[in-house]
Formats: sequence, C-alpha cells, structure tokens
Amino acid sequence: MSTTGAAADPLAALGSLPGVDESVESVRKSVDRVYGHRVMRRRSNAVTSEAALRGARGSAALSGADWALEEVRRRTDFSGDDEARVVGAALRLTAEAGQLLSIWRQSPLRVLARLHLVAAAAKGDEDEVGRPRQEGEPVDEPLIELPPPSAAEVSGRLEGLAELIIAGGSAPALVTAAVVHGELLALRPFTSHNGLVARAAERIVLVGSGLDPKSVCPAEVGHAELGRASYVAALDGYVSGTPEGMAAWIAHCGRSIELGARESTAVCEALQRGAA
Repeated sequence: MSTTGAAADPLAALGSLPGVDESVESVRKSVDRVYGHRVMRRRSNAVTSEAALRGARGSAALSGADWALEEVRRRTDFSGDDEARVVGAALRLTAEAGQLLSIWRQSPLRVLARLHLVAAAAKGDEDEVGRPRQEGEPVDEPLIELPPPSAAEVSGRLEGLAELIIAGGSAPALVTAAVVHGELLALRPFTSHNGLVARAAERIVLVGSGLDPKSVCPAEVGHAELGRASYVAALDGYVSGTPEGMAAWIAHCGRSIELGARESTAVCEALQRGAA
C-alpha cells in the first residue's frame, strides 16, 4: 500500500464502497450494546479479561492451534509442542497489545517489530525475530497460500501503511483496522507468526480508535467462528484490490467484530447470573 499519488485520506475513500457504511453502523450498534450492559458498569475488568482470553484462543485457532477455551484457561505451560507454542504466542500478544497503544500512532513499525518479538520469543531464531524478512528468507504461514511479496515490496508497503497511520484521517475505525489486518496478512512481513501479529494489530486499532476502548469486542473470536475458509476467501478479496473485494474484506472484519461483541454480551449475561 503506497500513498504515492493517492488522495490525502485514501482510507476514507474506502468508507464509500458499497455496503461499508452499513457494516460500520452495524458494528457500532453491536459495540454499543455491550457497553450499555449493566455488568459493564461494575465488572468491566472481568469482561475485558475474558474477552482477551477468548480472543487469544480464536487467533490461535486460525493459526492452527484450535484448542477448547477451557484447555487454554487450564494450561500454564505453553512450551511443549507447536500448537502449545502458538497458543502461548497468542496469549502473549493479547497481553502486550494493550501496552503499545500510546506508541502505535507515532511509530507503528516499532509496534509491529515488538509484536513479532513477543510472538516469536520461543522460536529460537534470534536473527529473524523483530525485523521484516529479507530477500530469500522463507515465510512460515501455512494458512495463507498466496505467494508472498518480495522483501523490497514489503518494505515499501510497510512504510506506506505507517505513513497512513501516523497521518490519521477520517476513516471509520472498522476500515482502518481492516486495512491494517489485511495488509499485514497480504505482506507477511516476518518469517513467522504473521497472522497472530496481524490480528493483534487489528485489536490495537480498534481499541486505540475509541471504538472499543475497553477491548471487550474480540474480533479474533469472530474470525475464528466464521472459519478459516471464509477468512482466506475474504483475504483474497482484499488482495485483489477491487472495490468489491475490498468491501467484502471490510464486511468480513465487521462481522467478526459483531460476533466478538456477541460473545462478550453472553459473558456479561453469565456474570449477571453469577455463572461466570
């Protein structure tokens, strides 16, 4: 994604694509419904904690570690096998994302590097951790089968994405979050853990924008619920760059946020009944 020759606020133009307005409004209503629940006035921290756990589980599921929620809740050691390490990385990223909000708007590339460092902490390839991949380095992201762009293209598009984030603009939070998520998945800028990092970055945008300031609407839950096939098909639309494809990806991300909000509404109901 480059800003060369683009309008001053290229992301805002995506808000005018067919169906995007409706997605933005539907997301807002879903988020408002959670924040309006009476439990949020007294126990919002409990809802946030539960949303973080469920979001991490959903993100790990999309990266091939589809564990039951209770298994994620029960485990304390995530160093055993590949799936355990993926779940551990997702949990670490969820915890770390909240610490990076103040840095994101000033230095998004620094945040992305930090996210990868946190995710790949147990990978063991220190020279590949926390930096964009170099030419010729392989990409370990089995869910996304699209050919990865060259390292030179990755560098240019990351810079363009960072410029858009730093400049800010009038685009709805859903649009910005979807573009950040989609661009990172399309680029796969690191040698590993790109999906986990992309979903953590989406969460940072949603929280930092003020749409979901308490982080109680985990989009990762929705992405996982909609399924890996739907996720990949929607990403194909983003990568196509067509108006229809971009709108479909934004709508997919919007639906995922709504499902995350629905999940947290259920958590609120359980807390109200004393069942959680």
